[in-house]
Amino acid sequence: MMKNVNRRAILGGALAVTAGSATGWPLNAAGAPATEVPAGGVQPHPAPRPVAPVNAEIAAAHAATYKTLPQVVVGVDVEELMKIHTAADADALRPQLVAQVWKDTGVLPTGLPTVRRDVGVPPELPEFTGVRRYDKLDVAMPFGYVATVFVLEPTQSTHRRVAFYHNGHGEGLDTMQRVAQGLLDHGYTVLLFAMPFYHWNPKTLQDPADPTKQLQPSHNDLPLWESETYSPLALFLTPLAVAMNYVQATYRPSSVQMIGLSGGGWATSVYPALDTRITRSYPTAGSLPFFVRPGSPKPSPTRGDWEQRLDKQPGFYGLADFPDFYALASVGPNRRQIQILNRFDECCFNGVGHRSYEAAVRQRIAVIGTDAVSNESNGHWELLEDATHGDHTISPYALSVILWDLDVHCAHLP
Repeated sequence: MMKNVNRRAILGGALAVTAGSATGWPLNAAGAPATEVPAGGVQPHPAPRPVAPVNAEIAAAHAATYKTLPQVVVGVDVEELMKIHTAADADALRPQLVAQVWKDTGVLPTGLPTVRRDVGVPPELPEFTGVRRYDKLDVAMPFGYVATVFVLEPTQSTHRRVAFYHNGHGEGLDTMQRVAQGLLDHGYTVLLFAMPFYHWNPKTLQDPADPTKQLQPSHNDLPLWESETYSPLALFLTPLAVAMNYVQATYRPSSVQMIGLSGGGWATSVYPALDTRITRSYPTAGSLPFFVRPGSPKPSPTRGDWEQRLDKQPGFYGLADFPDFYALASVGPNRRQIQILNRFDECCFNGVGHRSYEAAVRQRIAVIGTDAVSNESNGHWELLEDATHGDHTISPYALSVILWDLDVHCAHLP
């Protein structure tokens, strides 16, 4: 069994907040938030949202480009950039995007995976505690590709909630370990995903010209498989949709959360925009609107792989830039998204260029999500700038905010 303990695992020191103490609500015997109203009918007051200062040592080691608004974003009218102005706009745009991914059907996949139950501890995974059972889902797709999704059922579960965790382009398993363990400790059934060709997923794909041959493509090679009836974007998103079908049929969850890092952060920005069955989402270090990317300090510009680029996906991203994806992922009953970006990220999507769109996107989504009759909110979006570290990760601080948000804002919701 693999153990992954490195400097990221201990990142944060005093900033790290344990899963239990991050909630703000009392915990029951199973370690999950207690939702019962105490004697006297007074609801316990939640703890304040976790906050953390800028890491002064790391900030001092970075240039001013990590602390100041890049010139390239100055003067950009983000409100004009967004195409979604109403809930009706969101409902009209979503199926157009779905049709760009699943060209052959024009709708989200309806199939189910092949299920192998109680497979033991998969050697591909880091060490977890409190797991009752590991299941394995196999998702068959065109060109002989079969993606794998692992299902971790917690020993103690007090609610019918499920969480997807997506580890992206083979990111370090320490982040997966930290985040999934926090969710398990909160009683969530956790599904683990990775991008095509990374981690436990196959590294080969059938040659589109000769099915008897296997090729070892990178993501940037995928245009070779594109046609009028097939988009390789489906390789990235079909496992999520098929796993969601399985989750709905098996667990009948009251809600499904999604968290992802890097390429998994991209998936956690895009997939919840296409499938409203994702209730809450927390994409981390995975996307920026296209006008912001040239201002990222390192690498400059931040471009992303094939699946993340406007010049490579003009049909898909021609319909919507990322502010609209954030809106699509956030609007709807009980839906919310917190985008997490690391200011000093050693990889990408760093700096403070996001400050150019944060307020405008938050306000637009608040307006769209407010019911004109009841004045109740049907959607929420915000951005967390994490300046506590310099890694490409979901830090202990960011995780504490995610768990706090789920416990305080969502414990009473489906």
